Amino acid sequence: MPTLRQIRQRIRSVKNISQVTRAMEMIAAAEMRRAQQATLASRNYSEKAREVMQYVAAEPGRSKNLNPLLEKRPDVKSIAVVLYTADRGLAGAYNVNVIRKTMDFIKPFEKEAKSIRLITVGKRGRDLMRRFGKQVVADFSDMGTRPEIVQVSALARAALDEFLTGRADEVYLAYTDFVNVLRQVPTVKRVLPIEQAEIKREGPGAVYLYEPSAEQILAQVLPRFVEMQIYQALLEAIASEQAARMVAMRNATDNAKELIENLTLLRNKVRQASITKEILDIVGGAEALRQAK
Repeated sequence: MPTLRQIRQRIRSVKNISQVTRAMEMIAAAEMRRAQQATLASRNYSEKAREVMQYVAAEPGRSKNLNPLLEKRPDVKSIAVVLYTADRGLAGAYNVNVIRKTMDFIKPFEKEAKSIRLITVGKRGRDLMRRFGKQVVADFSDMGTRPEIVQVSALARAALDEFLTGRADEVYLAYTDFVNVLRQVPTVKRVLPIEQAEIKREGPGAVYLYEPSAEQILAQVLPRFVEMQIYQALLEAIASEQAARMVAMRNATDNAKELIENLTLLRNKVRQASITKEILDIVGGAEALRQAK
């Protein structure tokens, strides 16, 4: 059984850890609320822009590809995956879940001997993918919880270059979709080439009219659309990370409190046993002196 001094030292150390986890929980809660507001504010715009671009890709009456980003290549030999993870741990199973989802997604491509190119956002995903021997062609770590437009533009340009130069025939986003504070869903979504929407109309379908030309307009709009999708996925990942960290730190604080209660009870038992032993020693000594007299 540990001594009374050891138990007291352990109680002090657990209290110090609980203070740290409590502070981290409060910081994560503030960051999560800010990220949640940004995510919800841009989600409707991102979804509507995605619908419009999907309709453009499947526009009735169009006989040619108006932009290279709409071109679907029949023989897919290589894919690029933009993997969103955190720069640090202490976020529960957040990093593990999205990495496991990504590994399960790329397994069929690896079995078909297709090339897998990874663009990582976050140190956790970068380090683990390199440890697994995967090809990491670009890394965007230390973006923080408030990414700047320059960082997002560089990330979007890296994904666009992979597709436009032919190094990747398809580009996917692997991130964690923020549902609520207690639920975050790992998701893999194709961003390039732009998916075609299912258009169900009775009679002749509508066709967009472009001025000055469809090629010039889409050359400006489509890259912005892809950048918006990448930025939205980044916001979803940040909100999910902070929510997972807040819950993990809350659980750690609760576990620390429970451990302190158990250690306090053990301390009282050890102290009571020590007092009882000292009393028995005193009584035994007094009885020995009385018998000696």
